[in-house]
Formats: sequence, C-alpha cells, structure tokens
Amino acid sequence: MGSVTATAAPSTSANVTRWFRTFGAISRAGFRRYSTYRQAALAGAVTNTVFGFLRCAVLLAAAGSAGVGGYDRAQLATFVWAGQGLIAVVLLWGWTDLADRIRTGDVAADLLRPVHPVTSYLATDLGRAGYAALARLLPPVLVGPLFFDVYLPSRWSTVGLFVVSVVTAVVLCFGCRFLVNATAYWWQDARGPMLLWTLGSGVLAGLYFPLRFLPEWLQLVLWCGTPFPSLLQTPLDVLVERDPPAVQVGLVALQLGWAVLVLAVCRLVQRRAERHLVVQGG
Repeated sequence: MGSVTATAAPSTSANVTRWFRTFGAISRAGFRRYSTYRQAALAGAVTNTVFGFLRCAVLLAAAGSAGVGGYDRAQLATFVWAGQGLIAVVLLWGWTDLADRIRTGDVAADLLRPVHPVTSYLATDLGRAGYAALARLLPPVLVGPLFFDVYLPSRWSTVGLFVVSVVTAVVLCFGCRFLVNATAYWWQDARGPMLLWTLGSGVLAGLYFPLRFLPEWLQLVLWCGTPFPSLLQTPLDVLVERDPPAVQVGLVALQLGWAVLVLAVCRLVQRRAERHLVVQGG
C-alpha cells in the first residue's frame, strides 16, 4: 500500500514575505521608470523654484513683520519652499494612468495580473515619489535658504514625524487620485472629475495659502470632514513646528486614518468596477 505525502500549505509568513518582495519590486520599477525622465524633472524643479520666489515674496509681504496665522516669517518661508518641493512628491495633479487605460481598454490586462490593481498602482506611485523626493523636493529646499531666512526644526522628533507624514500624504493622495481616475469606469471620460480635483485640491490642501489663515471652525471642518489638509498642510505644519508635539502626533494620526479609509474605498470601488465591466461584457 503506497504512502501519501501531504503537501504543506504555504505559511502565512511566507505569503507576507512574498507580498513585500513583490511590492518592493514594483516600487523599484516605478523608481526606475520615472528616473528616465531627467529633462522633465529638471524643468519641473526649475519651475517650482521660480514659483517659490514669487509665492514666498507675496506671502511674506502679506504677512508683514510680525507674521500671520501663528507663523513667523521664517516659518512661512519654509512652508512655501518645502511646499514647492512636495507638490511633485505628493503629485496633486497630472496622474491619468488609470483613466487612460480604462478608456483604451488596456485595464483588462491589469485585471489579469496576480497583484491587485490598487496595490500595483500604489507600489509604482511610491517608487515615483521616491525619485521625486530626490529630483524635485531637494532643489527648492536647497535654493530657498540662500535667499530667505527659513525655519529649521528645533526638535529631533520632528524629522521622523515629518517623514512619516510625507509618506502618508503620498499614499493618501494616490488614493484620492485613484478614485478620481476610477470614475472613468462608469463615465469613460474622467476629465470633468479631474478638473474639479485640480481646482479644489490646491486650495483645500493648503498649497496656495496656509489653511491656518482661515477661521478656526472652517479649519476644523476641513481637517475632520475632508482628506485635503492631510495632503500638504499637515506635513508642512509638522515641519515648521506650528503646533506642540502632541498636536503634531494627532494630526499625523488623523492623516493615517484618512489614508486607511481612502485605500479601503479604492478597493471597494475597484471591486464594483470589475463587476460593472463584467456586466458590460468587457
């Protein structure tokens, strides 16, 4: 009588390790992909630096000698120059990869891959953000202090908290952009939602002016009711130490909550979209 050898199922730790390896490989591929566009990165860095001079001059002129909104002049200068660099890292605008693939039908290939589309696109976006941190964030941050008095963090904990806040902002912004692009599953053309996103995100995320300039009740509504302040305002407030450490941690925790919620909504929308495509015969 022959013996039967049981094949052990892959352990949970092996599956987790495999998932992280796959995620890391996709992220590295995203980094290499975007690092090939060196001329575009240089042009973007120069553009952000030029606008940094304009924004900083206008904001400091409006603030006067005493500062405004709880910021002094050095904090406002840092807010502007770091914000100019974070535009490309967070990537508020310009991402249409998913919408384009839906329009052309190439998204069908994404659905056949073993990696979930949300996971795949997120990994690629993190690789892109890593390259942008080197090519687009550093130039404005290095140029600004040469011409303006800037604020440097006085607490070591701020540096680590700022890094966590920026990574969380990248993940959260990806989720928001994914949802905007995903409207193409139903409308086939996402230009309308993208235009609304472009117009609203810059104002509500704190790009054009610090949201702390607004009335306190409106700040509370924006922070707790929308994810927009967590995209730019929170990382910048953490960097310039606008608040005590406990408040900084609370703002980053709110960021993390928004990121988890938005990613969960992304997966839900993607699942509904796949059923929609099946109904359409796609």
